[in-house]
Amino acid sequence: MDQKIVHREVEKQRRQEMATLYASLRSLLPLEFIKGKRSTSDQLNEAVNYIEYLQRNIKHMTSKRDDLMRLSGRSFGSSNGEGRNENPNHVVIRPCLVGVEIVFSIPQTPLSSVLQVLREYGLCVLGCISSNVNDRLIHTVQAEVNDLALIDFADLKDTLSLMK
Repeated sequence: MDQKIVHREVEKQRRQEMATLYASLRSLLPLEFIKGKRSTSDQLNEAVNYIEYLQRNIKHMTSKRDDLMRLSGRSFGSSNGEGRNENPNHVVIRPCLVGVEIVFSIPQTPLSSVLQVLREYGLCVLGCISSNVNDRLIHTVQAEVNDLALIDFADLKDTLSLMK
């Protein structure tokens, strides 16, 4: 008889602990993954969905980081410092779906000054993303261009490279 009571008590504690753990798990899920579901199996299923969502995000962000690292290594000089004393400014201009993408690192120059130059060249800035890679601020600007033939990109690159 005592063994049944002990077994019931142990089972009761186990269920209470599981309920506490499920509540803790549910509290960690964002609202869009809870969707008002109440059953334990639904909570576990949504937790699995959320973890898979986070894993996809990590993979995507890792890919973006690796792309930035490749870009910084390829386009913004090597780590040995060659040529950095002459001109620390680095500019890459390439076509993209909306017109052109300009990736640059111009230390000691306000971003607003660079955007002003782009406007003077007839570029309509659609967006700008700034990233810090290897302690260097890299800006990526996407700009719309009505007629690519009217823009002298070599001259624009030279102008941006020589900014102070």
